[in-house]
Amino acid sequence: MANHGTITSPLLSSQPSDQLVLTVRDDDSEPSSTQSFSGSDNSNFQRHPDHRSNGEALVGSCNPFRSLGCEDLYVSQPTTVDPYRNNTPNIEGLYEWLKIMLCLPIALVRLVLFGLALSVGYIATKLALHGWKDKQNPMPRWRCRLMWVTRLCARCILFSFGYQWIRRRGRPAPREAAPIIVSNHVSYIEPIFFFYELFPTIVASESHDSLPFVGTIIRAMQVVYVDRFSPSSRKRAVQEIKIRASSNRFPRVLLFPEGTTTNGRNLISFQLGAFIHRFPIQPVIVRYPHVHFDQSWGNVSLARLMFRMFTQFHNFFEVEYLPVISALDDKKETALQFAGRTSRVMATSLNTVQTGHSFGDLMLYMKAQEAKQENPSVFMVELARMESFIRVSSLEAVEFLDKFLSMNPDPSGRVQYHDFLRVLGLKDCLLADEIFSFIDVEKNGTITFKQFLFKSAHVMKQPLFHQACQSAFAECGGGINNYIVEQQLLDIIRPAIPSLEEDEGHDLFVVFDTDNDGKISKDDFLSCLKTNPLLIALFIPHLRLKNLLSCTDEQEEII
Repeated sequence: MANHGTITSPLLSSQPSDQLVLTVRDDDSEPSSTQSFSGSDNSNFQRHPDHRSNGEALVGSCNPFRSLGCEDLYVSQPTTVDPYRNNTPNIEGLYEWLKIMLCLPIALVRLVLFGLALSVGYIATKLALHGWKDKQNPMPRWRCRLMWVTRLCARCILFSFGYQWIRRRGRPAPREAAPIIVSNHVSYIEPIFFFYELFPTIVASESHDSLPFVGTIIRAMQVVYVDRFSPSSRKRAVQEIKIRASSNRFPRVLLFPEGTTTNGRNLISFQLGAFIHRFPIQPVIVRYPHVHFDQSWGNVSLARLMFRMFTQFHNFFEVEYLPVISALDDKKETALQFAGRTSRVMATSLNTVQTGHSFGDLMLYMKAQEAKQENPSVFMVELARMESFIRVSSLEAVEFLDKFLSMNPDPSGRVQYHDFLRVLGLKDCLLADEIFSFIDVEKNGTITFKQFLFKSAHVMKQPLFHQACQSAFAECGGGINNYIVEQQLLDIIRPAIPSLEEDEGHDLFVVFDTDNDGKISKDDFLSCLKTNPLLIALFIPHLRLKNLLSCTDEQEEII
């Protein structure tokens, strides 16, 4: 899959999106009253009442994490929109098979043209780069002229892929008027086209530098490399974008703010690198009209996508240059608001909507696909929207998915109560029921990954969580011996599970003893709770008895 419209799903959640419901309790066990607050702008996460519609009290409705500051928040159903799905991943229908058979001789000619153009372009690029050491300054003009050979080769490559003509609407703005161009990203075709059309500076992943042939050509574009998982690398890339965009000696800067390829039927969340320094921006949208062959990268391999392109009579490609968008003059507009205005203009031109998906959702999809899940798309959670609410990173989300997949989700992506207990090493008891009920906001006996991720991360991101972990380790005896033995662990969790049997306690000990050495070091203990933050509920009763946690049971003000 790449590193990477028609909407077939409802745009509105079946859950109410305009109410915020808070349950106010006199204690931790009995609900007393509920209040509704209108005007909530976040339909994904809402405070959830602890009663069924008929007034029946829920079993295990007590929130075991209230002492950490966790509220009873409702988590919406996962979205049914999949912005990465290719509509034609397989060759289907008599027409397609006949067309491919007829185009096989043409495909061989195109393959030869592709190889020849790539070779000539590579040689020209090597000559243009030969002896050039000063990569901090713009490429000398004579070297840029030599790169015209490579640019013409890029047009030949597009021709070999079946793009005999390309429909354009609008014109590129002068570099002085718009030093930055942003475009939606659907396939590997757009970078080739923009290389031929504009010869811009691009922002690309560091891994692209090692690609055969392509890496050399990318270096000639004076690429800004970035490691998306490194904050320092992202910060350097933003500063480099500012340097390139502020000097007319450099080519204009091209960014794909979605950060990965989509199917072109939706926009996903924008990264903010192009918008932080408030340079004027020209949005560009690309379309791939089709009937039988969806040219988006999607969930198809690169080799299959290239083969399908080679065996089409013609592939349609449209590029539309939109009017330049400038930051507001009052300087009160944030980068997020600037990006939002730009994305709305692009979404309107595409006649589509922007979702809260990000590259992290693609990582989740690929993880579920590797695990042979029947429907990997149900494990996407619109991570960009969730990140803004609970600050969970993509890598953390993937780790939580790995844990969730070990719970044996059913084909619909839901986990049963007994599988949840099995993986966490818990026995069926009141506390286990309360933990599961904390996640199971729909109260139907199953949980989704979105619910599991949000509630787990919500617990882990509480300010008191780290304090609770440290205090729990010290109370178990780790503060003296720097490790915990099995009996010490059982003693401290008995206030939470009074009926805990010895063999059941051993199962919990195994969960914490990550290196299987018969004792729990501090690293083992903290690592386990980071991976399984819900298990902190085992220690909260003891910590409260010792007054080692600040109580946050009172109703909090809603702003």
